[in-house]
Amino acid sequence: MTVLKTSMRNFLAHKGRMALSAVAVVLSVAFVCGTLVFSDTMSTTFDKLFAATSSDVTVKPKDAADEGDEGPKTGKPETLPASAIAQVKKADGVKSVEGAITSDSVTVADSDNKNMGPSSGAPTLAGNWTKNDLRSMEITSGHAPRGPTEVMVDADTVDKHNLKMGEELRTITAAGDFKAKIVGIATFKVTNPGAAVFYFDTETAQRELLGATGRFTHLSVTAANGFSDQQVKDSVTRTLAGDAAAYKVKTQKESADESRKSVGSFLDVMKYAMLGFAGIAFLVGIFLIINTFSMLVAQRTREIGLMRAIGSSRKQVNRSVLVEALLLGVIGSILGVGAGIGLAVGLMKLMSGVGMELSTKDLTIAWTTPVVGMALGIIVTVLAAYLPARRAGKVSPMAALREVGTPSDGKSSALRALIGLVLTGAGGFGLYTAGQADKASEGSLFLGGGVVLTLIGFVVIGPVLARFMVRVISAVILRMFGPVGRMAERNALRNPRRTGATGAALMIGLALVACLSVVGSSMVASATDELDKSVGADFIIQADSQNITAKAEKKLAKTPYISHFTRNKEIDADLTLPDGKTAKGASLSAADPTYAKDLRRDTVAGEQSAAYGKNAMSVGENFAKKHHLKVGDELKVAFDHGRTAELKLAAITSEDGSFDKGAMYVNIATVERYVPADRMPLTGIAFAKAVDGKQDEAYKALKDTLATYPQYKVQDQTDFKQSLKDQVGQMLNMVYGLLGLAIIVAILGVVNTLALSVVERTREIGLMRAIGLSRRQLRRMIRLESVVIALFGALLGLGLGMGWGATAQKLLALEGLKVLEIPWPTIITVFIGSAFVGLFAALVPAFRAGRMNVLNAIATD
Repeated sequence: MTVLKTSMRNFLAHKGRMALSAVAVVLSVAFVCGTLVFSDTMSTTFDKLFAATSSDVTVKPKDAADEGDEGPKTGKPETLPASAIAQVKKADGVKSVEGAITSDSVTVADSDNKNMGPSSGAPTLAGNWTKNDLRSMEITSGHAPRGPTEVMVDADTVDKHNLKMGEELRTITAAGDFKAKIVGIATFKVTNPGAAVFYFDTETAQRELLGATGRFTHLSVTAANGFSDQQVKDSVTRTLAGDAAAYKVKTQKESADESRKSVGSFLDVMKYAMLGFAGIAFLVGIFLIINTFSMLVAQRTREIGLMRAIGSSRKQVNRSVLVEALLLGVIGSILGVGAGIGLAVGLMKLMSGVGMELSTKDLTIAWTTPVVGMALGIIVTVLAAYLPARRAGKVSPMAALREVGTPSDGKSSALRALIGLVLTGAGGFGLYTAGQADKASEGSLFLGGGVVLTLIGFVVIGPVLARFMVRVISAVILRMFGPVGRMAERNALRNPRRTGATGAALMIGLALVACLSVVGSSMVASATDELDKSVGADFIIQADSQNITAKAEKKLAKTPYISHFTRNKEIDADLTLPDGKTAKGASLSAADPTYAKDLRRDTVAGEQSAAYGKNAMSVGENFAKKHHLKVGDELKVAFDHGRTAELKLAAITSEDGSFDKGAMYVNIATVERYVPADRMPLTGIAFAKAVDGKQDEAYKALKDTLATYPQYKVQDQTDFKQSLKDQVGQMLNMVYGLLGLAIIVAILGVVNTLALSVVERTREIGLMRAIGLSRRQLRRMIRLESVVIALFGALLGLGLGMGWGATAQKLLALEGLKVLEIPWPTIITVFIGSAFVGLFAALVPAFRAGRMNVLNAIATD
């Protein structure tokens, strides 16, 4: 009880200092709990949606794509005949059967040619309205479509795009374009995460979405009372008998599980990435907590010595500090759990802003979430305070006779320096080994080990580095401030261990920023360099959401000022090799012969253009080595939904480069001889070459040609380079935003260190003020000390991060990204920004020091 009372008294006596450390715990726990609540809520949202949209039993064609997989490259979903309805109706336990149509290979535009599809990556779905849809939706305005010129739209899409009843929409499919007016609005009964849904009458959906009458994409089966879904599934399977192999029959649970699995990987990546950033914040928070308790113990040295002198044991002193840490962890974790729920709600609002709708009605807080958050917060806080607690337990009763602190406080042990050097050396060797690896997969293991070891090594050796680097920084920056600058330098050097720990907290976040900046800039520079070397086309035509339809393709081919237009289609095939082995599911790049000019590829054997000859093809270098292939070999190619061809290997392309790495080329004309016209894939990407001297006219003409197709974009090489840069920039900005949490915690660490340092030097500050140091000079001294600590952490972090980034780029070079680019403007900006971070962190401590009463400060014991 005495230990608890002492701990409570000390905790409340330093509640201001503890509050700063508590913020680190709160932020870290909030990020963990917020991530868990957010991911659980997303799972709940999708689970409810999938359960509501799945019928009791679903019958699909055998070749239908599973949920989440890429659909047919033809732009038309796989179908089953309407006659299957009569067969399924005969099965025991079947109450009703409906033929349903759903396609996500569509684009819907309004009268201003604006794409009505979601920008969040969610699908645009079109189909026929059935009774099964009443499970998840209800018509809240108008009526269901009754003819070819009518469409019903989901309420979320109507609200998002301000659509009105009677407004005409244009739907673009692989079968053609057609227009329909809005005659109804259907509202989801569950949360719609973001899909845009359009309903047509059955005949229109068959004709326009499938390109055939009397066909459906699936059958929705309703079970009769008294029959389970599994019983009905078994009964349907038996009824289909000999035709059962042509269908996939699934219960509602199986369909929902399949759909859930399709989004599960996306949710897991998002979840673990955010938890990773929470872990970084925890790591930085550990330094803040260690520093806080170390300084509090140092300030209470005499007090602890007196406690020891009157009979307190080492264990009691140790426990007293740990109980303080426990109180800090409990309070911070409780607040963190609450803040985490708020953070989850905020993330949901943010996602709604970018098109992914999530409702607070689905907010899911599993009992494990607060338990995990509390456990992590408390355990991490207590462990971080363990070393300061041990140090407190070692204080002898004689310390009651000494001044606050001891000479040994500022010394960095030789053993610590040795351990730090060994760890750093081992990490450096790991990075060197990664850079010398022949395969990226092998080098990545050494890279990961090198990053961890160098990081730990720099943390351990931080006090030694502080002695040297603070002097260097001070010589460049502080000497111009005269005596005040020299005092700031000495204060930073007074306790290298403290300075090293404070700088290390900032180092971690900035090291990751520097590393990712180098990797991102190198990726863009490499892709740009390869674009200049390899791409001979003037223009690149790509699809955002829907492959290029035949109608759009014909328009592009007739565009004026174009010397040639090149199509590229991806088609699957099974390859039977000369040794009799079969490579299943290979993807062939079927293109026009001009593709060899539009995307130049080096070859290790043969010529790329020869791959477009009659009954010829090429393979990548790695594939050829793996299967011992050489130019002239005959391969049997069984095209997906087509016949088998015997093709001659005419070229082997080099793996040097990242564009079309490992691609297998074949002429489109060759594929058309073996694959039926209705099974030919749509064009995924196209290239165009302008007539000499007519680049500007051709660019404008292509834009005009595709003016009515909002899902396609035309880019010249400048546009393409900029889009690459923008994509990488968006990704980095998102990562920087998450790393900002760790940097905020690090800034709090600097604030805490300075604040406790001011308290520790209260008497010294009073004496300096007494002999003539002005308040302005005092505040400047503290600000300069803060700047030095921040720049010390920035130098360590940026140097370490650039080393990591350079090594990572060597591994990327094995994948074709060969250019190393250091983003000096970003690095310099971050370094200068660190100085301002130091100034900001010192504002409150400097202000409080300046207001200190001189006589009271001198009288402080």
